[in-house]
Amino acid sequence: MLVIDGSYGEGGGQVLRTALALAVLTGREFRIERIRAGRKEPGLRPQHLAAVRAAAAVCGARLEGDELGSQALTFVPGGPPRPGTYTFDVAEVARSGSAGSVGLVLQTVLLPLALAAGDSCLTLRGGTHVPWAPPVSYLEHVFLPTVARMGVHAQIELVHWGFYPAGGGKVQVQITGRGGPLRPLILSERGALQRVWGTAAVTNLPAHIPQRMAARAHNVLAEAGFCAQVEPRRLSGAGPGAGIFLFAEYGDVAAGCAAYGEKGLPAERVAEVACEELLTHHRSNAPADPYLADQLVLPMALAEGRSQVSTWQVSQHLLTHTWVVQQFLARDVQVEGELGGPGTLSVA
Repeated sequence: MLVIDGSYGEGGGQVLRTALALAVLTGREFRIERIRAGRKEPGLRPQHLAAVRAAAAVCGARLEGDELGSQALTFVPGGPPRPGTYTFDVAEVARSGSAGSVGLVLQTVLLPLALAAGDSCLTLRGGTHVPWAPPVSYLEHVFLPTVARMGVHAQIELVHWGFYPAGGGKVQVQITGRGGPLRPLILSERGALQRVWGTAAVTNLPAHIPQRMAARAHNVLAEAGFCAQVEPRRLSGAGPGAGIFLFAEYGDVAAGCAAYGEKGLPAERVAEVACEELLTHHRSNAPADPYLADQLVLPMALAEGRSQVSTWQVSQHLLTHTWVVQQFLARDVQVEGELGGPGTLSVA
């Protein structure tokens, strides 16, 4: 049995999620120890446990240690991934309301189901737009269009928004099973800028807040020479929440960034944080933002042939993700570049 140190590198939930996805795909059993050992609340949190049970459901796995707070887990796949209709609810796992990220649960089962010989329909409930996780909007407009070039075909419908801490969000995901290997991806250039746009959204908060975020983002981006369309949206939800989500679409790839409101932080400052990140990416001339580079590690490792992607920032998350893949697959996965600086991810 493969034994994985869950505290390696960045030491977060990505170690667990990648191991789960690869175990489902390869049929290899594993045990992970010291799960999130360096975190303030170590062990399995609701979104991690939801991912564990989602992975187990799609391959009939046997589990040991699948409970909240557990720092060790054994995962024994029961067979290849099984396409079908599934519902995964982070709040149900938590036994209370939870904004645990549905995007991270999807990240765990997307590729196993996309490579299965049949179509799948997922209903995911929990947090759709929460810090420290890919927002559903980012998955929809940046990640999925990129991996579609590799043969991963999935569509996301955002039914209800769910901000931290109440959650209450819901998404529907349709996945077309490929039944074969993925195509390689070379992403060394991004092409000409096509448009910059975004959404400033709130739930259960006054209408002036998204309007202020949208107006400030428009002005900051206009000062930088961009004509950006940022839509203010006021929505109902399980609790109050606010955030702004900006996107830059280029000829060959898109990039995205997010910033979230918090008590005492002016709406204008939230917008400025997101704008600063988007402008940093644009001025770098790199095709992939740091989040996309990290999320491409697994599909690139599963694709036939050589893949390569350049980014403007090598993150610890990227290095950790690469290490986990190397534990399962006999692929030459390398990251060239210093931590925090520009770099290239390549798989041969």
